[in-house]
Amino acid sequence: MSTTEIFLLAMLIIFVVPYAIWRLFRTDYVAPLVIVQIIMGVVLGPGVLGAAFPEYHKFVFNPDVVKTLNGIAQWGVMLFVMLAGIELDLKKVWTYRRESATTAGLALGTPLLFGCAAAVLLMAYPGWMGAKAAPWQFTLGTGMACAVTALPILVLLMQKLDILRLPMGQRILRYGSLDDVAIWGVLALILLDWERIGRQLGFLAAFAVLTFVFRRLMTRLDRSDRWYVALIWLIACGFGADWAGLHFMVGAFLAGVVMDADWFEQEHLDMLFQNMLLVLMPVFFLSTGLRTKWDLGGYAVFFAAGLLLFASVAGKLAGAHVAGRILKWKDGEASIIGWLLQTKGLIEIIFANILLDKQIITSETFTALLLMAVGSTMLTVPVVHPKLNRVQHRGLVNQASS
Repeated sequence: MSTTEIFLLAMLIIFVVPYAIWRLFRTDYVAPLVIVQIIMGVVLGPGVLGAAFPEYHKFVFNPDVVKTLNGIAQWGVMLFVMLAGIELDLKKVWTYRRESATTAGLALGTPLLFGCAAAVLLMAYPGWMGAKAAPWQFTLGTGMACAVTALPILVLLMQKLDILRLPMGQRILRYGSLDDVAIWGVLALILLDWERIGRQLGFLAAFAVLTFVFRRLMTRLDRSDRWYVALIWLIACGFGADWAGLHFMVGAFLAGVVMDADWFEQEHLDMLFQNMLLVLMPVFFLSTGLRTKWDLGGYAVFFAAGLLLFASVAGKLAGAHVAGRILKWKDGEASIIGWLLQTKGLIEIIFANILLDKQIITSETFTALLLMAVGSTMLTVPVVHPKLNRVQHRGLVNQASS
């Protein structure tokens, strides 16, 4: 078979297998299609399919095919991160700055501390810290991976729960948006390279100047031209950040966060987001799965994943409950908000990919973080749905009694 035929066979597997499982087993309540795709990326990787059928795995996912898939995945995830940046509404965050800063700070800081403690425990054993990592980079990177909130997946889950447009849903979006900015800021700090500090400062200075020019230009363009110019801006920012040693994903996020959502029609933004999940992101999930390894033994990886999952969930819930006491939330709100903010999904996987690319974590740590992201996201809807029903029912009862 030619390389093209093998590539198309791999694409067929990527699109058929997760969709068939999602439809046949009706997993939507526990695992939306995007989560099934992430899980199947792991299953189709070397740790599962590669171990069971090594010759077949080497034949289908040969180096030429993997390079092609990685190219598609990189472009898809750049677009995805840019859209996540565009969706951030920092004006609303500023309007409700005290409430947003208190909640976002506690919801990010507490799991960060829990995750750093878990990282210190993992560092006591060989095989978890990457070859080019300083201990502080591994600790902070792993801790931040536990603190991540995946804003795009959060939006999808709140849509499923019918609370996205409700006041609580909008509040949660503000908290998640502020955390997103902090996450990428910390990532830039982790990736600072003192040998390349001149380049990095030069990139940030050029970015600041060009952002002013870019924003002036975008307001003068027709809507039909803005999308094309936005893509050019995305590529330029991604290239500049990677050249400076900050990773192209940091550039992609910066490219999006300085754009205003009202430059584009909301319907078109939503459509592009849905098309991204349909057309390109399944390839990213597969390429992510191809990085999973179990060289330290399955039990060790699962132990690390369990430890990180506990740090993530317990940290978010503790932070949300402290924020609830400070801000005097209603009964039950802190638990719902904490569970929704602990959703990991795509952003955590992107974050972990960057740490792996920079050799801050090993493939085994990456696998543990990937399993943690899948587990935390799958827990969200089954846990939140009954809690939400109780809170809504209590509200109706209170209204009837008054």
